[in-house]
Amino acid sequence: MIPTDERDPPIEYRQLGRTGVTVSRIALGCGGFGGIGSAPELFGRGESDQEAFAIMDAAWEMGITLFDTAASYGGGRSEMAIGKWLRAKGRAVRERAVLATKVFHSVRGDPADRGLSRPRIQREIDGSLARLGVEQVPLYMIHEPDPDTPLEETLGALEELVRAGKAGAIGACNIEGWRLEQALAISAERGLARFDWVQNSCSLLDRAAEVDVLPVCAREGLGFTPFSPLAGGWLTGKYTRDGVRPPGSRMTLRPEWYRAYENERTFSALEAFAAAARGRGVDRATLALAWLLSHPQVTSIIIGPRRPEHIESARSALDVRLSANERDEIAALFG
Repeated sequence: MIPTDERDPPIEYRQLGRTGVTVSRIALGCGGFGGIGSAPELFGRGESDQEAFAIMDAAWEMGITLFDTAASYGGGRSEMAIGKWLRAKGRAVRERAVLATKVFHSVRGDPADRGLSRPRIQREIDGSLARLGVEQVPLYMIHEPDPDTPLEETLGALEELVRAGKAGAIGACNIEGWRLEQALAISAERGLARFDWVQNSCSLLDRAAEVDVLPVCAREGLGFTPFSPLAGGWLTGKYTRDGVRPPGSRMTLRPEWYRAYENERTFSALEAFAAAARGRGVDRATLALAWLLSHPQVTSIIIGPRRPEHIESARSALDVRLSANERDEIAALFG
């Protein structure tokens, strides 16, 4: 599953938990292809197919093998863009690429069409496979827990997908530690496929995962693939006290996720962080990603570049080696 050629050495790879799947330490988040995540009001407003192809080309050229998407991203447009790109690249790339997709939100943007019931999971996997143009998705995730469906039903449905060969391994996104423990116990008791990795938000500005899910991951041997490693662009220096927000940025399209950062404490911490990055001769994005990559439990980080050149910070981050003390010093800047 690892691209091989005679150019620069690949970017680094690790096994994802106990899945048996090897993934690149940098993963390409495809939530901006054809939309901005799962928000129906933004379907069609993300990267065009042409722009998405350029981003995927740059990622593959760098050695990225893990492509992360969801059925609902862009109302199915993200999966379709990946499927078109894979068909254009041919069999060799299709066989090495590791696809991860998710189920929960509506592909049509219908607020009533959501959840993790058995019939819905069975329907949604077929749609994802068709859009991606594959017979099996190596990594399949719940996009978030469904409080209206018993975990036993959801895990049983996911077990059926694994047995049918439609999904290789299963994981959980946006899950709480207590619910993760509960799901793992059910899988063990009933002999069902278990969540073998977790994908939650984690960054220097959002460290809840370190307290909540990472202790469970460590104890159970689960992989961890954090999303939003740059906190929606806040750790790049994109947002300042003047309140001016770049057009097309997360703070103009989906600001509700990040309004908690709009305070003096955050801006002061970001200034100190900028100085720390300058002292190491790197940009802020590179240092923020390096900090996350240096965590011993992080398998792969999911980046969401809007242009091909944005990927370079992630590649550079792999060359920044931080000791445990340095990690703590950087984290202390944010309190």
